[in-house]
Amino acid sequence: MARPGMERWRDRLALVTGASVGIGAAVARALVQQGLKVVGCARTVGNIEELAAECKSAGYPGTLIPYRCDLSNEEDILSMFSAIRSQHGGVDICINNAGLGRPDSLLSGSTSGWKEMLNVNVLALSICTREAYQSMKERKVDDGHIININSMSGHRVVPQSVTHFYSATKYAVTALTEGLRQELREAQTHIRATCISPGFVETQFAFRLHDKEPEKAAATYEQIKCLQPEDVTEAVIYVLSTPPHVQIGDIQMRPTEQVT
Repeated sequence: MARPGMERWRDRLALVTGASVGIGAAVARALVQQGLKVVGCARTVGNIEELAAECKSAGYPGTLIPYRCDLSNEEDILSMFSAIRSQHGGVDICINNAGLGRPDSLLSGSTSGWKEMLNVNVLALSICTREAYQSMKERKVDDGHIININSMSGHRVVPQSVTHFYSATKYAVTALTEGLRQELREAQTHIRATCISPGFVETQFAFRLHDKEPEKAAATYEQIKCLQPEDVTEAVIYVLSTPPHVQIGDIQMRPTEQVT
């Protein structure tokens, strides 16, 4: 059943990056349930293909289209947008969900780890945003929406050295979202930009951050009752369902037991 306010998005196209697991997979599923055509991209698409089959078997009114894309490679991103343009017309909603953390501190971290975080968390998000806006502009879509899945780490710095560079990339997302909102106003469009900043969400993120210390990763999610990907999805649906004249800049959400 369509949620109030979501009817206008039915049969329109949403791009969800990092759609193979966690928040991205949950958002992709929810949008298909609401009748959207969703392009879900990730470096590997096996999980997305399985999710697409599940959505079809469940009889959801929308469609999930898996697309293999290495977001650290600009050519891959541009090729994806070109394929979306030729096969589906263009993007009406862009959900920049893909992101990663590496345990590289400021004093002893590897440059390769820093670059990996910058490439995905900042540059890929910016490239996807630019290309989504151009797609909307060329088709005269004036009610599109760009949603950046940020983090509470983009609003405060916690005393954990392995998260400091990651936090810097998320502060960048906070600034980029507000800058985008301002540029969209200067362009006299009604395209909206929103940032959603969750705290601890029980996904594979900690296991990838602490890939050599799985016990430490598991403890991250055991210390408190964490948010679930579906909690963040509810925020995405809420933002999309608001009337076109409502601009939500940032939603910050934490588990009730999270201190910082």
